[in-house]
Amino acid sequence: MSSHDDAPLGRRLPPLDDFRPDDVLERFLDYVSEKGLSLYPAQEEAILEIVSGKNVILATPTGSGKSLVALAMQFLALADGRRVVYTSPIKALASEKFFHLSRELGPRYVGLLTGDAAVNREARVVCCTAEVLANWALRDGDRADVDYVVMDEFHYYSDRDRGAAWQIPLLTLPQARFLLMSATLGDMTFFEKELTRLTGKPTAVVRSNERPVPLDFSYSDVPLQETVQKLVTTGRAPIYLVNFTQRACAETAQALTSLDYCTKEEKRAIADALVGAQWNSPYAKDVQRYIRHGIGLHHAGLLPKYRLLVEKLAQKGLLKIICGTDTLGVGVNIPIRTVLFTRLCKYDGEKTAILSVRDFQQIAGRAGRKGFDDRGTVVAQAPEHVIENLRLEAKAGSDPVKKKRIVRKKPPERGYVHWDKATFDRLVTSPPEPLVSRFKVTHGMLVTTLDRPSGDGCRAVKALLNDCHEAPGARKHLKRRALTLFRSLVEADILELVPPARRDGGPPVRIQMDLQEDFSIHHALALYLIDALKALDPLGPTYALDVVTLVESILESPDLILQKQVDKLKTEKLAELKAAGVEYEERMAELDKIEHPKPNAAVIYETFNAFAKIHPWLAEENIRPKSIAREMYENFAAFREYIVDYGLERAEGLLLRYLTDVYKALEQTVPAWAKNDTLEDITLYFGAMVRGVDSSLLDEWERMMTLGLAAYDPAKRQAVAEEDTLPGTKDITKDPKTFRVLVRNHVFAFVRALSRHNYEGAAELVRAAEGEPPWSKERLEKALAPFYAEHASLRTDPAARAPASLRIEEIEGFWRLEQVLFDVEGDEDWVVRGRVSLDASRVEGMPVFLLAEVGAG
Repeated sequence: MSSHDDAPLGRRLPPLDDFRPDDVLERFLDYVSEKGLSLYPAQEEAILEIVSGKNVILATPTGSGKSLVALAMQFLALADGRRVVYTSPIKALASEKFFHLSRELGPRYVGLLTGDAAVNREARVVCCTAEVLANWALRDGDRADVDYVVMDEFHYYSDRDRGAAWQIPLLTLPQARFLLMSATLGDMTFFEKELTRLTGKPTAVVRSNERPVPLDFSYSDVPLQETVQKLVTTGRAPIYLVNFTQRACAETAQALTSLDYCTKEEKRAIADALVGAQWNSPYAKDVQRYIRHGIGLHHAGLLPKYRLLVEKLAQKGLLKIICGTDTLGVGVNIPIRTVLFTRLCKYDGEKTAILSVRDFQQIAGRAGRKGFDDRGTVVAQAPEHVIENLRLEAKAGSDPVKKKRIVRKKPPERGYVHWDKATFDRLVTSPPEPLVSRFKVTHGMLVTTLDRPSGDGCRAVKALLNDCHEAPGARKHLKRRALTLFRSLVEADILELVPPARRDGGPPVRIQMDLQEDFSIHHALALYLIDALKALDPLGPTYALDVVTLVESILESPDLILQKQVDKLKTEKLAELKAAGVEYEERMAELDKIEHPKPNAAVIYETFNAFAKIHPWLAEENIRPKSIAREMYENFAAFREYIVDYGLERAEGLLLRYLTDVYKALEQTVPAWAKNDTLEDITLYFGAMVRGVDSSLLDEWERMMTLGLAAYDPAKRQAVAEEDTLPGTKDITKDPKTFRVLVRNHVFAFVRALSRHNYEGAAELVRAAEGEPPWSKERLEKALAPFYAEHASLRTDPAARAPASLRIEEIEGFWRLEQVLFDVEGDEDWVVRGRVSLDASRVEGMPVFLLAEVGAG
């Protein structure tokens, strides 16, 4: 039995030896009818064009059923025994489509590839980000196992940083048929001709301006809270409240909690839906408080499991307001009745500017829920200072003296461009800007293409540069850059030029054989990293940590975290200077000199500058020495502890993504020859930390696989029906090696809190055994008092946190632990004893440490 048989569409698949397009179409239309849906004319036209063998460009408004057209292509591919790839601009959307397709087609046939997660990678329906498909296309080209491609939100073709990933598949997959979809495409004449030229298949453009749910537009000049309250009381919730920074999201959510938006019954329904949810991170308390108030947060600074939770609750209609950044406008399935813009300008990475027509219309298009709303609502707030000045004028009334005395509020000096109702009206009525090519050449692109198994990488690079959509002058520049990058790859011993006598029919260029199989060079500065690694002494006492520092130096800087490091250093320095009686002016001068920690900075800058002199292409890049991962490892700081120490509660997702990047670079970009046992331990440390913090995607997929198989086992079906469907239920004890690292991290975080006399923080990390009194901060302080009577302080240096300092005895159902406490006198005559409950750890998704005693060893 296959798990697709219990999926609504998967069970309609015909036998593979009986593929007839008309029959497949009929089976799909039966599915549509069973769902109670009726096709719009544009949907019907697009599906017929797909079945007839054409490429399709689908330009219809948000909510007009583009996903159903994509599903028709995916069903057709499965019925024909072919492979179809769905791409999106963000991981969240790829993940959502993965979940949806798993339900409709059956989890056995659906896979997910996002760079962070790889699930069922050999599936015949693959959901991935555009960058994943681009790398796949570069590597295999016309030999790639890709027959159909759905490119959702295709307007990302014009994205300044990521547009190349949307262009590469068009240029390199001539064997595929394409479905390009977006609500804001503009004129597609060029793409219609280009797709036909590149694939040899006819291309149909299907357009419609008719929205299933029409939109009303209005401009608000009253304070935000009043606007929100009015929308809720007049039945216009759920509201997507658009902010353009994560900080603004949190501040707005906090401000809105001063009013009630939910009835007692609605709050009770939310509470019931949250049963079983895990709130085990520092920011969880705030996130939970907002949610119980009917307010959801959704931005990249949140842990993925919280974003997924907000999406699930919103889909159930339990949230009245979602405070999100503009990324929520990229198709993530959150049903919205009203879109409320807090501003009409945003920082675009270079400057603050008025929203593009495309960005505005893409976000506004989320308003109105098909099947629920007869209309959607789009509202834009006037600038805050304009609203305040109007309020002051109204208060002054017609009195000329009072009007003259008004002290008008001025606009912000930074991060602001003025907008008014005329700006709003222009954004509503103007057509989207034309799509513009953003093609780039990188050394990662060259390595991937030149390493083609087919051996035709050189020819493929030439074709790619000749066919790209840039103007002729820009193509010449790209070719010169490609040649420069190629030479640098050869000089770095990444690529090898093979003399004709040694080719044996193989390619003239190949990847050096001593690189590990999963070697990755997609960081712009990876070549510098490899060169710098050769200069380190592998026998040096800090070698492994210095490798971590080099890895951190090539990664993008998480500016918020670095600023928090600076703030903490300044606070400590200020206290020191005040205690020393230093004068104010001198104190300020000293504080201005403080930067975030940069281990080995002098050496890194020196070696990078020397490397850049002989590699001119590095002129566009900057080296970024910093110490976040290294600091965490040196201090053995747990994720939660680091968040609290630096006040990063609102940026948990930012730290998680950064540590994920560090882990992946240690795993894939550091060559095998540069690794030793210590570095392997550090890599495992960060891998375990990342997985232990949030494993939402794999949790959900594993549950779906169980649901598919449950159809044939009534007992299992009942168990699944009763199971909590919220994220965060992965069995973290399944891999003993990884769980051991999580336990070590957790226990040492407890010891570190004791060393700081932070008994409240320590108490949060332990439980008492059944029947024992809880470990309060007072009880812990009393337990440690005899230790501090004998010893001056606890040590937390590398020897104190070595694996050998924690003795673990694995017993069925729990692990017995004994952690040696290292004192400054070197006696090591005290220990922490307890056990980790495996059952409780599985339930809570983190080690549950049952502390027995702190006493003499």
